[in-house]
Amino acid sequence: MPQKLDAAAVRVWCAGALEALGREREEIDAINVYPVADGDTGTNLYLTAESAATAVEAVFAAHEAGPGLFGAAGEPETSAVIRAMAHGALLGARGNSGTILAQLLRGIAERVADGGGIADALDRAAVLAREAVAHPVEGTVLTVADAAAAGARAAGPGDAAAARAAYEAAREALAETPDRLDVLARAGVVDAGGMGLLAVLRALVAAVTGETPAAPARGPVAGHGPVTASASVSASASADAGSAVGACGGDGPAFEVIYLLEADDPAVAALRARLDALGESLVVVGGDGLWNVHVHVDDAGAAVEAGVEAGRPHRIRITHLAGATAPVPEQVQRAVVVVVPGEGLAGLCAQAGAVTVLARPGEPPASGELVDAIRRAHAREVVLLPNSAELRHTAAAAAEQARTEGVRVALIPTRAAVQGIAALAVHEPARRFDEDVVAMTAAAGATRYAELAVAEHRSWTTAGVCQAGDVLGLIDGDVAVIGTDLTATAVAVLDRMLAAGGELVTLVLSADLPDGPGTAARLERHVRDAHLAVDTVVYESGHGASPLLIGVE
Repeated sequence: MPQKLDAAAVRVWCAGALEALGREREEIDAINVYPVADGDTGTNLYLTAESAATAVEAVFAAHEAGPGLFGAAGEPETSAVIRAMAHGALLGARGNSGTILAQLLRGIAERVADGGGIADALDRAAVLAREAVAHPVEGTVLTVADAAAAGARAAGPGDAAAARAAYEAAREALAETPDRLDVLARAGVVDAGGMGLLAVLRALVAAVTGETPAAPARGPVAGHGPVTASASVSASASADAGSAVGACGGDGPAFEVIYLLEADDPAVAALRARLDALGESLVVVGGDGLWNVHVHVDDAGAAVEAGVEAGRPHRIRITHLAGATAPVPEQVQRAVVVVVPGEGLAGLCAQAGAVTVLARPGEPPASGELVDAIRRAHAREVVLLPNSAELRHTAAAAAEQARTEGVRVALIPTRAAVQGIAALAVHEPARRFDEDVVAMTAAAGATRYAELAVAEHRSWTTAGVCQAGDVLGLIDGDVAVIGTDLTATAVAVLDRMLAAGGELVTLVLSADLPDGPGTAARLERHVRDAHLAVDTVVYESGHGASPLLIGVE
């Protein structure tokens, strides 16, 4: 086993942390009483770790597909891997605990990427996490992170010694959290976020040393009742928790607001001040122009508007907090959840009654986001349209998770947004569920799809050699046409697709496309003149999507 945190160890660490949090998720959820007793800390930590692990695996997959910007020793550069871990956590951070975990991982990545050891990395992580929280509270995950950093600093030389010492110090600090935070003492539990961090640190020790340290003892701490409640928090502890968090949960703000924000540092500083005045549990993490914002407020709209004034917010999630008085939506019989590549298509699908998940370039949604969307649908039956071959495993994991929560989910393996549009067009909630799924699957399967993209570098393709800047026409995922003009390439792609017949052409144009309306008009005219009895519909996908998507039914 490596005795340092190199690329391979980072990979093992992320996988181990994800496994550990998955194993302990329910227990951590059960003891979640601060800052809000909403029972989701374990889940939020798991989803954040999942996003980090997925990003790490993507770096290794890219390296295996074609080493280039990586090390010569058979694996990616450690800096690339650990920065991907931190970036993935930032994109997928959930809740108060997940947002803090993302900042801890960012601090670790900063130091390790620059050649620092684990002790230096944990020290930086603790500092960044504390700075990210508007009003730090002792007896929380911040206290456990501080203890881990102090333990690592006091250890002997080497990453292995630092990791072991950090874990032992964090374990002791976690056991003492009820002494530092009254709400934990009254509920008879340790801090849920701190318990999650301990699982992450235990995975770190295993990744660096090959030895998994013993888990903390379960059972009561003198004077505090059950520490973690291995099976569940006792009924009396749960009741105590409910009364103990009155000031920070049950009578607190009604909504949790989370979004990613593209903004510069001065704008974020002003945003922190404004959101701090609007609510509580404010955590802002990130940097280098991309931030993850978390806050509990009564006026969710004002929190989002503050983000709009600061920069460009996206992946906005608004969740009703447990204990607040806002009504929970009534459950419906059936809903459709669809992944879309642009805000324009999101609006189109929402008008058709679907719950949408936005997929931005380089930021595919994690399974947790899809599960969240299924939950937001508040439906007994859900049809899931991933609209991407790359999301098939992610969507399958989300569907399986939702099924364990009692939702009947049908996953239709749509590979492109135009297939999802075709499926949504024939969706009929009044039909029996199985009949509706069959009709939607048939409509998607009958739709051939194409995409126009711009080559980023010289490369071999199934249609020959392309140069940087060439327009590529991909039909059913394979490069079929290489051109220099977008409209001409689109015409060639359309003619190839319609040679086998077709009744309806769907064009989805990016809002970033120069002269988009003119391009759409020329393509519509070509279809009308060259292919009789074929109708054409045009939609706008929004910013950041592929220049042109084509569907032929």
